[in-house]
Amino acid sequence: MAKQRVEDLDWNNLGFHYRNLPYRFKAEFKEGKWQEGELTTDATMYLSEAAEVLHYGQEIFEGLKAYRQKDGSINLFRPEMNAKRFENSAQRMAMEAYPADKFVEAVKEVVRANEEYVPPYGTGGSLYLRPFMIGTEPLVGVAPSTAFQFRIYATPVGAYVQGLTPTPYLISDFDRAAFAGTGQVKTSGNYAGSLYPAMQAKKEGYADCLYLDPREHKYIDEFGGANFYGITKDGQFLTPKSDSILPSITKQSLFEIAEKQGLNPKETSIALEDIDQFVEAGAMGTAAVISPVGSLTYHGKKYIFNETEVGPKTQALYDELVGIQLGDRPAPEGWIQKVEV
Repeated sequence: MAKQRVEDLDWNNLGFHYRNLPYRFKAEFKEGKWQEGELTTDATMYLSEAAEVLHYGQEIFEGLKAYRQKDGSINLFRPEMNAKRFENSAQRMAMEAYPADKFVEAVKEVVRANEEYVPPYGTGGSLYLRPFMIGTEPLVGVAPSTAFQFRIYATPVGAYVQGLTPTPYLISDFDRAAFAGTGQVKTSGNYAGSLYPAMQAKKEGYADCLYLDPREHKYIDEFGGANFYGITKDGQFLTPKSDSILPSITKQSLFEIAEKQGLNPKETSIALEDIDQFVEAGAMGTAAVISPVGSLTYHGKKYIFNETEVGPKTQALYDELVGIQLGDRPAPEGWIQKVEV
């Protein structure tokens, strides 16, 4: 794939796509230690046909964004939390964790090297960063790899979901993750399993699937690529508590914002039979930020929140979070890290 030229980008219509930028970061774990990482211009990875990742799925990844500020500077939003979640994912997947401090610095290196590709302030775009790690040892038997490659690529993106427009979702009969499985880990297998249900839902006119708990199918879990929240009739922010849900950085941030906005946020089990308590609902994550949920349909029964316009509480949460990310509103201490270029 040819390198992406800056002059060919339409900043206001980026979509959410991969583009081959000039630089990415690469580091290898071999002979029992991490080798010194470096920037590279080569977007191609070379693996043995027997590489662990290709057969047993030993892989983890992250997603975060760099934002252009009004003054032209660049912000990262809570990258140390991505580094910590990456460490936790590595531990669960029997992989060698990449040091958190080096993780954050590598992210900054990639942003600096591709600085001209950070979308201008006011376009709604950002530079999406994808750190990931794979097991590379050639293996036939089922066993953890002892060799890994850690990489970070970047791509300029627009909004994952265009505008704050409520959309319909389908509650799936499939499971996103197993009970006591890898639901709390950001690993490719969790997402691979959601592709078929999502494809079927979109054929029926839904934006995506919402999954129930994998043990009893009685409680709300999460969407295929985002966490769920609801706003009750009395104005409380509720989000599911479950061991099979990915701990979201956006969710934790919105939880703190909701507390300051007087929404008395709570992480708790949310039974499907209690879904009528909500007057607003949404999906929240790095890519989606906040996507309002207009309705949920399960076995032909439709639960409607607001199908025509975003709710006032959701709008306020969105405005505060995006304002902080773009540097337009004061950020809580430690939430923003500047990238010096």
